[in-house]
Amino acid sequence: MAQAAILDVDGTLVDTNFHHTIAWYRAFRQHDVLMPIWRIHRSIGMGGDQIVPELAGEEIEEDKGEDIRTAEKALYMAVIEEVEPLTGARELIEDLKGRDLAVILASSAKPDEIEHYLDLLDARDLADGWTTSADVEATKPEPDLVEAALEKAGIRATVIKAGKYKTEGDPVVPLTGEARQAMQERADIAYSRFLGDVAAGRGTTPAEVRSGFGQGRLLGAKAALAAGLFDRIAAFDETLNRLTTAKGRALVPSPRARFSPSSRAETEVERRLAELEAVEEIEDRRRALWLST
Repeated sequence: MAQAAILDVDGTLVDTNFHHTIAWYRAFRQHDVLMPIWRIHRSIGMGGDQIVPELAGEEIEEDKGEDIRTAEKALYMAVIEEVEPLTGARELIEDLKGRDLAVILASSAKPDEIEHYLDLLDARDLADGWTTSADVEATKPEPDLVEAALEKAGIRATVIKAGKYKTEGDPVVPLTGEARQAMQERADIAYSRFLGDVAAGRGTTPAEVRSGFGQGRLLGAKAALAAGLFDRIAAFDETLNRLTTAKGRALVPSPRARFSPSSRAETEVERRLAELEAVEEIEDRRRALWLST
C-alpha cells in the first residue's frame, strides 16, 4: 500500500496565523462587527466559509459573510509578502521524501496564495502534489480537504461494514458533518448529566458548574478550591479521620472496644450488626464525598 505524508500549509509550513488574524479582525471591523482578536486567533485554521458563522453567528453570515470574506482576502494579500516559511519547513519535506513517502501539501487557500507558498518553500519540484480551494467544496473541519489530499497521493481507503454508521470515527474514514454532529450530541447529553450531578453534589446550579468549574481544564489544588470544586485541602489521614468520626464519636469501634467483655449481655450477632451499621455509615459518607468532588 502506498504511504503518504499530508502536511497542512498555513500556520504549519508558513508563518501566517497572525497575518490572517489581523486581516480577519480588520475585515469584521470594516463591516461593523467588533470581534476580540483572541477569539479570531483561536479559530484560525478554519476556512472562510466556517469562520464567519463560527465567530459572528448565522445572521451575520447571511447578511455580510461574503463581503467579510472578500475584505479579508484583500487585507491578507496586502501583507502576504511579509509571510515567511517556518524554520525547518523545507527540511521536513525533504526528510519525508527521503523516507520514500509521497508528500502532499494540503490547503484550502486560494490558488494564488498556494502559488506564493510554493515559491517561499521552493517546494514545486519537491512535493508530490498540493490542494487548493478549488479541490474542496467545504473547508476544515469538514473532511473534503483530507479526501482531496489522499486522492492526490493515489491513496483510497476501503472499509467493509455492517450498518450505515458503523465506521463513524474510524481513523481511515473522514468524519462527516453529520457524524460529528451526532457525536457532539451524545457528548452534550453526557456532559449535561455530569453537570447536574456535580451541581447537586456541590449545592449549586449546572450553569455555575459549566462556567466556573474549569470547563474541562485541569486545575491545580488551590485553583480548584477557589473555583469551588471541593471544600478543603487535607491530608489523607485527616480526611479519613473526618469521615470516620461524627461529633467526636468513633463510627468504627477500636479493636479493644470491639472485643471488650464490658457488656457481657451483648451477643456476637449484635456486635456484628453494630459493625455493619458503622461500615454502612462510612460508605454513605464516602459516597457523599465523591459526589461533592
